[in-house]
Amino acid sequence: MSSIGMNALDKQVEGNHYKDLPIQPIEYIHANAMGYMEGNVVKYVSRWRKKNGMADLEKAKHYIELLIELETRRARKTD
Repeated sequence: MSSIGMNALDKQVEGNHYKDLPIQPIEYIHANAMGYMEGNVVKYVSRWRKKNGMADLEKAKHYIELLIELETRRARKTD
């Protein structure tokens, strides 16, 4: 199928680990105005069973740890 006139959400480069989901992570992330780190958590948790297994869960965990660390620093600066 040609990409001309194709909805961007119907197209996925490499695999179908997002297209097969009822709600694609990018739609959820965008609708909830999530930031980079929160979005990556959603992305990795959504795909771990179909793509990279435990490695994706470790990546999600890493982004959560980064978010906690950076938000903790920000909170200290405002106190």
